[in-house]
Amino acid sequence: MSDILFSLSLTADEYLPYYQGIVKNVQVISHDGRTLRFPANVLRPFVTHGGINGTFVLEYDHNNKFKAVRRVK
Repeated sequence: MSDILFSLSLTADEYLPYYQGIVKNVQVISHDGRTLRFPANVLRPFVTHGGINGTFVLEYDHNNKFKAVRRVK
């Protein structure tokens, strides 16, 4: 299993289309420059009234299949 570090900062209004399912995937640039795309719904546990803000680790398996995301900061 591998990990990729990324940061994300979205206001509540910016995240709303993701939360509603209108937009299905989030695309970010990792700290090491890779482009990541993953299902937006995995970020729901991290949504606050202010949106989403923090540094996260995306975990994936040896087949590059999503496993989990967790907040580190």
